[in-house]
Parts: sequence; structure tokens; C-alpha cells
Amino acid sequence: MDYARAWLPRLKARLLPLVLGAGLVTWVLYALAAPPLEGPHTHTERHTLRPPPRLRPYPPPHANSLWNSRAERVREAFLHAYSGYQQYAGAQDELLPITNTSVNNFNGWGLQLIDALDTMWIMDLKEEFLDAMPVVANLTFHLSDKQYAPFFETVIRYLGGLLSAYALSGEPTLLARADDLGTMLLPAFKTPHGLPMYAVNTVTGATKSGWSPDVLWAEALSCQLEYKYLAHLTGRQEYFGPVEHIMDLMQAAKVKDGMFPTKWKMLSGIPSNDQFSVGAFADSAHEYLLKQWLLTSRSENKALDLYLKAASGIINHLLYLTPNRQLLYVTDTSGTNAIPSHTFEHLSCFLPGLLALGAHTLPLSDDDRQLHAWAAEGLAYTCWITYADHATGLGPDEMIMEDWDDDPSGAKGRWLEHVRAWQRKGSPGGVPPGLREVQTKERGERDYITRQGGYLLRPEAVESFYLLWRLTGDEKWRERGWAVFEAIERETKTLSGYASVSSVESSPAPKKNEMPSFFMAETLKYLYLLFRDEDLVPLDQWVFNTEAHPLPIFQWADWEKERYGIP
Repeated sequence: MDYARAWLPRLKARLLPLVLGAGLVTWVLYALAAPPLEGPHTHTERHTLRPPPRLRPYPPPHANSLWNSRAERVREAFLHAYSGYQQYAGAQDELLPITNTSVNNFNGWGLQLIDALDTMWIMDLKEEFLDAMPVVANLTFHLSDKQYAPFFETVIRYLGGLLSAYALSGEPTLLARADDLGTMLLPAFKTPHGLPMYAVNTVTGATKSGWSPDVLWAEALSCQLEYKYLAHLTGRQEYFGPVEHIMDLMQAAKVKDGMFPTKWKMLSGIPSNDQFSVGAFADSAHEYLLKQWLLTSRSENKALDLYLKAASGIINHLLYLTPNRQLLYVTDTSGTNAIPSHTFEHLSCFLPGLLALGAHTLPLSDDDRQLHAWAAEGLAYTCWITYADHATGLGPDEMIMEDWDDDPSGAKGRWLEHVRAWQRKGSPGGVPPGLREVQTKERGERDYITRQGGYLLRPEAVESFYLLWRLTGDEKWRERGWAVFEAIERETKTLSGYASVSSVESSPAPKKNEMPSFFMAETLKYLYLLFRDEDLVPLDQWVFNTEAHPLPIFQWADWEKERYGIP
């Protein structure tokens, strides 16, 4: 976009007598300061790639304006939070919404702003988007000698945010800064087996380990979308090679039944534990297996094969029912006998959306497709009921689900066994186990015990509601999302933004002095997209990274396949 041209009408209307000359020169120089990257792709080639075939027909737009008016409420919530961030946090990382101060907890590069750029564009907040461009233009990603950028968080939030905002807007400065940051983070891969170090200094290239000397599976497998798309935009092999090498390592790993462990040894590149999970340490790794395949127009069969194995492992080993309300939940297992912990994390509520996406795109048999779809619906319902069970209307961060009596192995509660038994009986009632709707329960009557009772403005539940709505057309997911949004407005809103709460049991909820950047990058974005009748980010054309930054589906050109060694 020509910044001088874009801003000239506003300058004339508002500040013409004072700043026309100086402002025009400033914007022209700014636009020239960040030209498009040169390389094999021209601007035209990037934007005339043949789009992939549609995944499935989408529900037609509804004439009723109720949902668009609800989307406008979410847009107003975003503006409230962003205004507070601008007023009290400036270019710092995150707003502290109770004390009206700020914190630099993710490198000090203005995280909340960068993470929210694509949300602004999707919500048609173009003025706010353009106002943010000088901040982007001036980013140097500087760190002192003693500072380190956490690789995983920096990739999914900063790099993903810049790339998504570029893909949506075409602003060349965004790609230039993404290219800078992508290069600065590459030293993280300089390890014996190419697994990324926990953190890297973007100036010196020095790296360091985190709290564990091992590599978390989520951290190793959650950089492929961003770096492969960056390789596609720039033609640079150094972006593709390291992340694909990790995929090769996973393909060669001797993993039983698709149960990829949560930790891997840095020095040997092999698993260092026997925990299998979709929660913390592993969550986004599962996402990126399926989404790599989708992002590259379903062309990378290595990613497809790994996802199918991991998804089979999840369905066979991690899905359980509670004995009373028959709530379907996902947990983690450990040990040679895969003993379940019965811990259910809010983080895991991304899984129903992922399984639904797979059910509508994967080359599955009819029976497996149905199984994935059932799992998606049952899990999403449990995520919803944990919100509905509480006075605040918000869901706790972590629960211990009730186990079946006298069954230390957990076998009695395994969901797949209940489904098979139901099918052998002729599928009575027509509703599979784990999908029946139930009554809400008060504390002490529920089939779970809360272990971490706070709501941290997390997006995972509404992310799955959005995906299920778009993939199935069932309005109940929108209604449930609206109930969640009303609870967020009622329980978390402050004078300057929105705050996490420390307990979801009683209303009004006690607030915490934090507003994580993913609230504007993910939670509000997914709610807005859930309520808009128009399909603003079609799932057959875009893939969301784990921070809800949409990247466009593309096809590798022949020269790219040759350069990167893609079969």
C-alpha cells in the first residue's frame, strides 16, 4: 500500500494546516524504508496462486442481523482493550488492566500490538492498523547481551502475527520485519539434532535452555507453519530446511501407537519420557501436523502420516468418559501401560476443533471420519459444560475428572470401548456415548474436581466452537459462544481492558492483574468470526496457526520443490 496516498485524505481533513508537508515526506520515506523482498516470487506471483479446492460447502449467510450485531459487540470489546493498551502500555508488551500499567514479559517489542494486527484487519479497524505501521517499521528486535527471546512464543506470536498481517494486507513492511525476525531466530536450530533451543539472543545468536534441558514436543513442532510460509514468500532454503529436518526426525522416531512423548533429548534427538498428552508440552504439535498438510494444499504426506498416527493414538489412548454424566474428556497417560492421569486442561479444548477440521479434510474411511466427528462434538460439549457448571459462566483452567471405581488401569472409562459396545447393541438412542447433553451441576455434585480454578482469558473453547460452527453449520455453537462472551464481559472487564480471574466459582469473580496478548489475538478474534454471518476467513483458503494468526493456503511451485527437496 502507498502510505502517502492512504493517509493523505486523513491529513487533509485533520491536520492539513500544520503537518501536510512534514507528514507527507515522513510517510513516503517510511514506505521506501521497507521495500518488498527480492527473490524468486514477484508480488504478482504471490497473489495469483491457484486457490486450493473448497473443503466443503459452507452454510449460506443468514439474513438475520442478530449475529452481526453480536459480532459488533466483540469488536467494541476489542477496541476497549486496545484503547487501554495504547493509553497505559504504549509500545510495551502487555497491559496490566487493574493497575493501568504495563509489563515487558515477551522481549519488550510491543507484543500486544503485533499479536493483534491481523485481528484489527479482520475487524475492519483499518485506521488502528495503519496507526500501528510506524511501530512495525521501527522494530529492530534488539535485546541486550543478557536477554533471550523464547523461541516458541516469539515464533507463534511475533513471527506469526507479522506474517498473517502481511498476508491479509499486503503491506511490504510487515514481510520485511518478518524476514528480519525469522533470520535472527535461526541460531536456535544449531543443536546436535536440529531441535530448537528454548531461547535465543537475536543480536548475538547465543542460545540457552529453559527450565528443562529437554525439548518440549510442542516447541519443536510449532514452528513449521511460520517458517514454511516464510520460505514460500522469500525463496530461502534456510527457512525450510531446519523445520523440515524436525519432521524427518519425527518420522524416523520409534514411537509406539502414534504416542509421541512430550519431551525429547537435545543431545540424542530421542524421547526422554513416556508421557503422551494433548495439553501443555504437546498441544500445538498436534495442530501443526495436520495444518502443515493443509497449508501446502495437502501436498506434504509426511505431515499427513504423522497426524493420522497421532490422532489414532489420541482416540485409542487419551479419550475417557466420566461414570456419572458420561462426559467425554481428553487426558494424558504415562508409563509402559499408558495409565491415565484423568487431568483435563482447558488448553486441551483446542482438540475438538482440530478433530473436526480433520474429519472434514482427511482421507479417512467413513467409519473413522464418523469417529473423529463424534470425538470432536463430545469433547467440545464437555468444554462447554465446564463453563456452564460455574456461577461465573467461565471454565476453570484444570480439572481432575472422576474415575470409575476399582479401576486403576482406567480401562472401564475408555471412550472407544464404550462406543464399540454401544454399536454392538445396535446404537440405541442414536446418540453415541459422550455426546448426550446433561444437566449442569453445583460444586460438590460434579464429576470433576477443580485443580486450577482460574480463567485466564484463554481461547481454546471458543476456538473449537468457531470451527464446529463453520464445519457443521450447527447454531448451538454460536449460542454457547455468545454465553461465553457475555460471561467475559460481566466477569473480566475493567476500566482499561479485561483481566484474568483467579476463581470461576463465584460471581463477581476475583480479578488478576493481567491481560495476556492472546486475548486480543485469539479469544476475541474467534468470537468475532463465530458471530459474523459472512465467512471472513474461509477454512478452505486459510489455516490458523496456534496463536490464531491465519496464513493463506499455497502450493509449492516446481522450482521450490526442487530447491527444498520436496517429493
